[in-house]
Amino acid sequence: MKLESPKTLINKSAQETFDFLSDVKNFEKLMPENISKFEVLENDKFLFALKGMPEIVLKKKEAIAPNKIVLGAAGGKLDFSLTGLISEIDASKSEVELVFEGEFNAMMGMMIKGPISKFIETLASNMPAQV
Repeated sequence: MKLESPKTLINKSAQETFDFLSDVKNFEKLMPENISKFEVLENDKFLFALKGMPEIVLKKKEAIAPNKIVLGAAGGKLDFSLTGLISEIDASKSEVELVFEGEFNAMMGMMIKGPISKFIETLASNMPAQV
C-alpha cells in the first residue's frame, strides 16, 4: 500500500524544513488534535497514539539532507515507512510530500487506508504553520 499526502508549500528553505523534520520531537507539533500520547524515546525515535488507536513507535531510518527523511516502524506487528520528500522551490521556499508505504493484507489495508490517509494529510497541512 502506498499513500501520498498533498504537496505542501513551506515558507522555509529545503534545509530548514529538513532540519525541522530531522528532530523527531518536532513531530508532536504536527500531530492531529486527537493525539492521546506523544513521547520521545531516543534522539531518533518517538512513540505516539491517537485516540482509539494502538501506540505506534517510529524511528528515523534514513536522512539525506536536504531532500529526504524516512521514518519506519520500530517494533510492533506492522512494518511500514513514512517518508518526507522535500523539494526546494527557491532559497526561502520548499515543498514537502509525505509518502506512507507498507505491506498489509487486504483486510488490514481496507481498515487503515482511511485513517492513515487522513493522518498524513494532517501532518502535511500542519507543517506551514509549524516549520
